[in-house]
Amino acid sequence: MRIVHCFRSPVGGIFRHVRDLTEAQVAAGHAVGIVCDSTTGGAYEERLFAAMEDMLALGMWRTPMQRHIGPGDIEAAWRTYRIIQKLQPDVLHGHGAKGGAYARMFGSLLRVSRSRVARLYSPHGGSLHYDETAMTGKLFFGLERLMQRFTDHLLFVSDYEQRTFRRKIGPPRPQSSLVYNGLGASEFIPVTSHADAADFLYIGMMRDLKGPDLFIEALARVETALARQVSAVMVGSGDDLPRYRGQVATLGLADRVQFLDPMPARKAFALARFIVVPSRAEAMPYIVLEALAAGLAMIATNVGGIPEILGAASPALVQPSVEALSAKMSEALRDPGGYRANMPAGADLKARFGADVMARHIEAAYFSALGERDEEDHPRLRVISRFS
Repeated sequence: MRIVHCFRSPVGGIFRHVRDLTEAQVAAGHAVGIVCDSTTGGAYEERLFAAMEDMLALGMWRTPMQRHIGPGDIEAAWRTYRIIQKLQPDVLHGHGAKGGAYARMFGSLLRVSRSRVARLYSPHGGSLHYDETAMTGKLFFGLERLMQRFTDHLLFVSDYEQRTFRRKIGPPRPQSSLVYNGLGASEFIPVTSHADAADFLYIGMMRDLKGPDLFIEALARVETALARQVSAVMVGSGDDLPRYRGQVATLGLADRVQFLDPMPARKAFALARFIVVPSRAEAMPYIVLEALAAGLAMIATNVGGIPEILGAASPALVQPSVEALSAKMSEALRDPGGYRANMPAGADLKARFGADVMARHIEAAYFSALGERDEEDHPRLRVISRFS
């Protein structure tokens, strides 16, 4: 198959998801291409792109895509459509709200003049994070209902995402599947913390949705509760980074909180003893899977698909509030060994969240969307994955 992945922001979980799928699909013999925004990301993302370039038979295409709806969308959409038109995909897989809209609109336009194109959409949270009672939410959910007419298959990364779609938009009209994000075998090797590791790690996008402001405020409260200083490392980038630096300075934490540019997750894991995921909303965050697979002890908010990874009754789960986070962070520092004992076993995680399983199910969805359901006639359904 000729597979094109379309998404806006080449950072965070969506980019990680696409990279994993690309590697598995290329290993299975498919021709893959990527179309995404050219204005997002930094040096770290450029290195990731460079590592992928040789495997992409359909190429790496980057063009400006704005995050919010606006006048510039018309020009951006036309540029993106012309790129996808040249690539002549059999499968057009959109990720996130913008990528999903482009994949379904442009896939439908391509059908006017050529053979069938399978149009798939993975929300990855995206527009599902909006409040259904607010005007913006009503607008986006109305568009999502309309776009279902141009969708061949919906792919959800968590049961939470699937339930949220049903609640805010309605029962899916096209075929749909739940396929968890997955990790490669090498990611289940434990990471050892450095001797001078900080107490806590935050790694992710620097935006309020991910909760870095909650994390910083909670650090200050932990110091008060324990009557001692604590240290932290914050890894990531984003437009709101200067505001978080200012928050750290205002709270008098500047000499104990280190800000670092994006880096491989496993490298960051060695910088601290505990990882904190303070998100206000999530779908199925890779960072939770990666950290647990690497053997890190975790504190995470009870949002989105996170309970599906840790278990709904996990004592590591807290509400996305400064009070709840600081209390759990204090608990972890008081009894580090006891706290670590509450983490799920690596073997259980590997059985549920393997990259080979993820790739196999998604490829089956592609063939189903193309109307090719007979595995005997289509042996490529048996994915040969580098991750297995």
